[in-house]
Amino acid sequence: MGASDPLPQTRQAPWRRALLAGQVIPAHPLALAPGGGAPSIDERHQRALTRYYVAAGAGGMAVGVHTTGFRIHDPSVGWYRPVLALAAETATAALAAEGRDGGAFVRVAGVVGDTAQAVREAEVATALGYHAGLLSLGAWRDASEAAVLAHCRTVAEAIPLFGFYLQPAVGGRRLSAAFWRAFAEIPQLVAIKVAPFDRYATLEVVDAVASAGRDDVALYTGNDDAIVHDLVTRIPVATPSGDGSRHFVGGLLGQWAVWTRRAVQGLDRIRGWQAAGDAALPAEWLAWGAALTRANAAIFDAAHGYAGCLPGILAVLQRQGLVRSTATLDPGERLSPGQAEAIAAVAARHPELTDDAFVAAHRDAWLR
Repeated sequence: MGASDPLPQTRQAPWRRALLAGQVIPAHPLALAPGGGAPSIDERHQRALTRYYVAAGAGGMAVGVHTTGFRIHDPSVGWYRPVLALAAETATAALAAEGRDGGAFVRVAGVVGDTAQAVREAEVATALGYHAGLLSLGAWRDASEAAVLAHCRTVAEAIPLFGFYLQPAVGGRRLSAAFWRAFAEIPQLVAIKVAPFDRYATLEVVDAVASAGRDDVALYTGNDDAIVHDLVTRIPVATPSGDGSRHFVGGLLGQWAVWTRRAVQGLDRIRGWQAAGDAALPAEWLAWGAALTRANAAIFDAAHGYAGCLPGILAVLQRQGLVRSTATLDPGERLSPGQAEAIAAVAARHPELTDDAFVAAHRDAWLR
């Protein structure tokens, strides 16, 4: 399928246009109630997080993804539907209160597991009003690429696909250029989150989408170590109609689960620069990108192989009063030694990255 064969039932939908235009899509964390005993959702703070993302100007949200915690997908936990429903309900009300078009707010649901589980989750997400499924292939690490493609095509029949190239360090797998070229032919594919933390692999995905003629597939960066780099780079590509270029239009990022207002402002600046055509890239943006990567190293706990990634995200939100705990559903998952200090240090060194004042001004309303 090429650019001449769009998705007729979804291409003109407001969410589809918004997705193609490029948005800040935070990966939504899970707020747990503090204290001992069995874990429970801190509903008041979970709702506050969703309201924060809407108020910050995010163009969507991703729920049930790695940042939320993959254990909500475990049937014995039973939290997949409740967590997705809570976020959808809260976002709908918050968007209406702001007078924003709820149909243009891109709702992405994480979808995991074997084919049967993934299809069930896709059906749940669709029933709750989610537009696309971010398809994790963590359960397919040892399968052949042919088997993975068959899985993807089956799930695509249940929900439009938001492809996901996840780095091996946190559960992903290496996938070949040939895989991505075949994946780009799936008719229901609407976007790909490219997050291998690898420049060679990143370019393979971009080339695959371009060579398939899929100008109807949005490229979203998930490379938290190269966010600005991805967003400002015009990548030369070969398309069926000749040489051209592609670029990442937005990001679906765990990093954008924090300091989201600044992320929205940053993407707005980049889009303005792109609209100006031949304007030179502001030199200070390279320093901005380096500072953001430094912040991500602390928050995602790169020094310890990302062991404290989710607690690190929650630690930033806890400092702002948006959550009350850094706990996750994995009892062994906690901040690494020195991580809290590293996060505090990078926030103090780069206050231009933070949105503490914005959060402080509105937090009480979000926690109502």
